[in-house]
Amino acid sequence: VQLQASGGGLVQAGDSLRLSCVTSGRTFSVDAMGWFRQAPGKDREFVAAIRWSAGPALYTDSVKGRFTISRDNSQNMVYLQMNNLKPEDTAVYFCAAEIDLHGLTKVSGEYDYWGQGTLVTVSS
Repeated sequence: VQLQASGGGLVQAGDSLRLSCVTSGRTFSVDAMGWFRQAPGKDREFVAAIRWSAGPALYTDSVKGRFTISRDNSQNMVYLQMNNLKPEDTAVYFCAAEIDLHGLTKVSGEYDYWGQGTLVTVSS
């Protein structure tokens, strides 16, 4: 499974961005997709996840009500709509795919494939 994230950029606080992640290869094996982020000098952290087939999404508390993860199975795409961005959202954002039926998980080690990351910078 190959993943490629895009859509990052420089925005001001309060603005919106939509990140995209295109998947290719053995996408039929994907169970869940996740978004993670890594700010400078910090560990990678979970942002959101969604099952590839159906069901509710999972979010970290700091983005609930502002971020929405969604998928388009027909296009093999996963999106992260980010509204009301804050400076603390500044990070490199990564999409990830999980194939081992862990389901919705916040644990980065349970994701099997990763995209290259896209930088989101939010100025105050």
